[in-house]
Amino acid sequence: MDEAAEPAAAYPSFNAFFTRALKPGARPLADSARYVLSPADGAVSQVGRIADGRILQAKGRDYSVAELLAGDAADAPRFDGGRFVTIYLSPRDYHRVHMPVGGRLRETRYVPGDLFSVNGVTAEGVERLFARNERLACLFETPLGTVASVMVGAMIVAGIETVWSGRVAPHGKAVQSARFADGPVFAPGEEMGRFYLGSTVVLLFEPDRIEWLPELQPGSAVRMGQAIARLL
Repeated sequence: MDEAAEPAAAYPSFNAFFTRALKPGARPLADSARYVLSPADGAVSQVGRIADGRILQAKGRDYSVAELLAGDAADAPRFDGGRFVTIYLSPRDYHRVHMPVGGRLRETRYVPGDLFSVNGVTAEGVERLFARNERLACLFETPLGTVASVMVGAMIVAGIETVWSGRVAPHGKAVQSARFADGPVFAPGEEMGRFYLGSTVVLLFEPDRIEWLPELQPGSAVRMGQAIARLL
């Protein structure tokens, strides 16, 4: 509560408290002209290179970019050879998700799916976890090319919300895409959405755009706004 923008009595519901804003300056931003910023508070589940169109989930388990994004066939190949990071937000973490770099929203895809837990034990035990759970894939046009920020739902997550369209309502079994001819523009570190309980964010970058900082390893704690990668 020392970091919360409002006192406890100001929140009309538990969800309002859970998605609380922080006081100004609580998360200083690294130099976005040199670095990619962490999109959230949490812990790194996995980080590395996208090889042959696949993302490492846990030791011995991976899944495809095409499955994760569930969209246009042209999207997945652009990330092959690029970089990914998976950040797990536990229930105790700050639950707003921010922009790792500046960019303009190009497209969103709501993908219905399962609601497995997304903690480390489940990631090690459930095949293709992040490509099976309900999720919202957001594609941004940025100075680094296309950047994907995928908000993955999980067990007892009450919802995903974006700043441009509010709560994301389930749409049955069909993937729902929305394209933006002149989408909203976001600055590095600006809020883009929030989770109504702990969950996961997966970031994807095109090849030869960034280099992860060496201290960013599986299990590393991160805070929104800190430097996680160097721009190339």
